[in-house]
Amino acid sequence: MAHRDYVSRPDGPYDAHHRDYVSRPDGPYDRHHRDYGSRPDGPYDGRRQLSLHAHDQRLACINVPALPLQILLKKHPEWSAHAAVVVDHDTPQGKILWANRRAWRTRIRPGQSYAEGLSLDPGLRAGVITDAEVEEGIDGIVARLARFSPETEPSRDMPGVFWVNAAGMTLLFPSLTDWTASVRKDLRAFGMHARMAVGFSRFGSYALARATDDDIVVEDPHQEEELSHKVPLERLDLPVKLRDTLGKLGIRTVGTFLRLPPGGILQRFGREAYQLYRLANGELWSPLTPRPPEEPIEQKIILDEPVSGVFRLLHIIEELLEPVIERLQGEGMALSALHLLMVLDTRDHVIETLRPAEPTLDRNVHLELIKLRLHTTRLPAGVVELELRGEAVAANREQLTLQAIRARRDLAAADRALARLRAEFGEKAVVRACLREGHLPEAGFTWVPFEKTPEATPRKIAVRPLIRRIQTSPSPLPPRPRNERNDNWLMQGLEYGSVIRMLGPYIVSGGWWMSTVHREYHFIETKRGDLLWAYYDSRRRRWYLHGRID
Repeated sequence: MAHRDYVSRPDGPYDAHHRDYVSRPDGPYDRHHRDYGSRPDGPYDGRRQLSLHAHDQRLACINVPALPLQILLKKHPEWSAHAAVVVDHDTPQGKILWANRRAWRTRIRPGQSYAEGLSLDPGLRAGVITDAEVEEGIDGIVARLARFSPETEPSRDMPGVFWVNAAGMTLLFPSLTDWTASVRKDLRAFGMHARMAVGFSRFGSYALARATDDDIVVEDPHQEEELSHKVPLERLDLPVKLRDTLGKLGIRTVGTFLRLPPGGILQRFGREAYQLYRLANGELWSPLTPRPPEEPIEQKIILDEPVSGVFRLLHIIEELLEPVIERLQGEGMALSALHLLMVLDTRDHVIETLRPAEPTLDRNVHLELIKLRLHTTRLPAGVVELELRGEAVAANREQLTLQAIRARRDLAAADRALARLRAEFGEKAVVRACLREGHLPEAGFTWVPFEKTPEATPRKIAVRPLIRRIQTSPSPLPPRPRNERNDNWLMQGLEYGSVIRMLGPYIVSGGWWMSTVHREYHFIETKRGDLLWAYYDSRRRRWYLHGRID
């Protein structure tokens, strides 16, 4: 996970590391009264991005600072009373990535090893937060924000930063201030501390959200521009080297940074500074690209007649659960909860919620829980409608591997079924193809008895191969037209259409020890889209179909 190493100390209410701003030793950023000299004496000669936005267009930025650390403390709430850090590896040499305020007070800093932190504070708590857990946290926040706006865009480069479309929220809330207060209250209930700014542009709202510990709602684009120009650059998560270089030149706010001539920024300060400059002056403006809403995990069936037997209900539920498991496995998710909604013949509703000990893709675990619940639930009438709704979380590698190992087919049951086929139809009824040496294609394989179903050994391939299905004996084809044109050769009749392309010939000849063979194989594409494998027999002067390509 990305992390900047800041020389910082906690100075805000949030229990995580904050920056110690050398440029403002007299206190925290005050959006109303401080003037850092970011505005030039004359009119600003850069692109004034904020004036381009309509006044009814409202964009909110939500900043969840130190998201990995907040996820760690949410997993271990008892650690809040201790020094806690996020490390990249759970070893003594693991690097500290994030530290809470208690850790900072004991001189524990990001970049140190876990062993160094323990030497400073023997009671230090540490944990690893994986990228999957960060993504899960982001998904959870997006789901919470969906309650307050239909359009939310999480930042791809800065985990913990979200942009939300706030237009029209005053139709649902008394004011945007009330809306932001409701959002923050809901996120606190979710276990996340956030800062919010409602403005008119992507960069302006982002800069204000990073610069304050309170909610900010600006009234017009000019106010957003004025306040964002006063934001210290240290608040914008810049690389340490770039921040120090700009600080030596007295450039400590967005406004003073925008006063630099644009021509030499790329050459003097590098690509990151140039990108920040273009983003701040509006050149890199981009519309909101919200995450599309996720399809609910649900399956539903309306029964023809009321069902009251537990075993019949289990059979129906198993059929509903199967596509849910397949979908989640394909998406790399695991089922963490299952809600069973039953509509009775009396029009009453019964809702049962079942949660496994841990999220899993094992259908047997969920079916066992459903079976136990149904046996203890007395239904006053038969069930006429069933609906399954699932809650999913990101599955770890072990869960996906175990699910892949647990194939849907029981190999022992398959062997028993094949044994019954052999007993009824003979030993040669169940065979498999086996390659062998042969001059002609039909002699390159033979059939051998199939005795035991092997374990599947799938492998990753870059290009999916085509399958050539060979006929047991080639079938004759109608003669090719004398004019050698393909478009009037109906080799398989009107249903397949005429031939549109032929590739070949690929010659197979020999057999002088028995009888001479000379075949000119071609791959033939028909107008319907079929790909056929045929050859011309020079001895018989006739075309034969030998197979198809799938």
